Amino acid sequence: MMFTRSNEEGVEMVPEELFKKFYPRLCDFACYMVKDQDAAEDIVQDAFIVFLEQKENISSHPNAVKSFLYSSVKYACLNKLRHHKVVDTYNKEYPLEVLDDPKILDGIVHSEIMAEIHQAINMLPADCAMVLRYGYLEGLQNRKIAEQLNISIDSVKYQKQKALSLMRVLLGDTVYLLFITLLLYK
Repeated sequence: MMFTRSNEEGVEMVPEELFKKFYPRLCDFACYMVKDQDAAEDIVQDAFIVFLEQKENISSHPNAVKSFLYSSVKYACLNKLRHHKVVDTYNKEYPLEVLDDPKILDGIVHSEIMAEIHQAINMLPADCAMVLRYGYLEGLQNRKIAEQLNISIDSVKYQKQKALSLMRVLLGDTVYLLFITLLLYK
C-alpha cells in the first residue's frame, strides 16, 4: 500500500512507495502519448519532482495523488507534443538545406568580423575612435567631423591616420584588410 505511515492528520504519503507504484504505469501512459520511451521517463520523473515540491498542497487521499500525477504527466505530454509540432512546422518551412546556405555562413563571418572591429574601435583613444566612427562608419566629410568635434581639419586627418595605424595593430593584417575592404565598398 502506498500510504503506510500515520500522523496527526491521518495517513502520510511515502514518496518511495508512490514512485514504485505509479512510475511504471505513468511511464506507460506518457509513452502512449508521446511515442518516445526516454521522453516519457523524463516527463514522469519531472511529474514526481513537482509532486514532491507541492505535496503539502495536495490531499493525501490516494485518488487525489493519483489524479495529480496523471494530470501532471498528461499536461507535460501535451506540451511536449505541441513543442514537437512547432519544431516540425519550423523544419518544414526552413529545411536544413537553408541553414547550410552560404549566405548564412557569410552572415556569421560578417558578424564576427564586425564584432572584432567594434571591439578594436572601443580600444582606441576616445578622439581616434570618434573620428573613425564619424569618418569611416558614418561617412562624414573631414570638414563636418571638424565642426562636430570642434577641432581643425588637420587634427581630423591626423586622428584618422592614427586610428587606422592603431586598428592595423589591434586587428592584425587579415582582419585589417577586411576592415579596409569594408570601408572602400561602403
